[in-house]
Amino acid sequence: MPPPVYMLGASLLFALMAACVKLASVQYGAGEIVFYRSLIGLALMAAALRGCGVAWRTPVPAMHFWRSLSGTVALCLWFYSVGVLPLGTATTLNYTAPLWIALFLIGGSVMLAPNRVAIDGRLVATVLVGFAGVALVLKPTLDPQQMWGGVLGLLSGVISAVAYLGVTALGRAGEPSERVVLYFSASGVVAGAGLALLSGPLHDHTPRGLLLLAAIGALATAAQWLMTRAYTAGATLGIATLQYLGIAYAFALGVWLFDDPVTPQALAGMGLIIGAGVAATFLRGRPQRQDAAPTET
Repeated sequence: MPPPVYMLGASLLFALMAACVKLASVQYGAGEIVFYRSLIGLALMAAALRGCGVAWRTPVPAMHFWRSLSGTVALCLWFYSVGVLPLGTATTLNYTAPLWIALFLIGGSVMLAPNRVAIDGRLVATVLVGFAGVALVLKPTLDPQQMWGGVLGLLSGVISAVAYLGVTALGRAGEPSERVVLYFSASGVVAGAGLALLSGPLHDHTPRGLLLLAAIGALATAAQWLMTRAYTAGATLGIATLQYLGIAYAFALGVWLFDDPVTPQALAGMGLIIGAGVAATFLRGRPQRQDAAPTET
């Protein structure tokens, strides 16, 4: 399948997974959900590797470690925010990753060549517009009790940016997507188990709870595999913009399943974030003006 089809499927599956996480968070803590989600993913990816005849051993273990660590931390923060915030809000904050990537690249340009390059003002303006959208999303939808969840949700977007850069680097190194997801799932098993034990005794299972955990694991693994295939196949500009459909999917599911509030300010903020993210992605991929700093590292 073409890479855009992979990302279309991944965006939908991630939104469905987030809805299941919100339903499951009534019964389970974030650590438990991460553990079971990752355990299912580990089993599925181990079977996939065996079926494809791909070895577990990797020539770039350090790259897998940092990608898995950043991805797992971002996942834990996102799952927590999904449990306490409106579904569309939590997903929007997580999807600020492209704005953070642009900010990282701007900062890198300044640090590496502060006297020899000028920063592209269009990219700076795009980042500022995106964060104005974040302010609009947070202000009308969060009460003081939810603000901590909002901070952690935004932090999940920051760390997701690091994880996405890691996925791209692994793809360029020739690592198969199944192996990338395998190590990410293994990291989630360890982190989820640790968080679950620290937060207290594990919760008892019910048929509904087991069904939700199974759905989270299956949906997340399929979505992660599709996303990894999309990014490692190239065409990063179009792929990165298609991921924003996940916000629309999550917003619709939140209104339908959880009666999440709909306000003009929140909708405007989501629109600014989506537009800024798309613009930042294209600006990072276009040739820069002679007086502008390179935005690809």
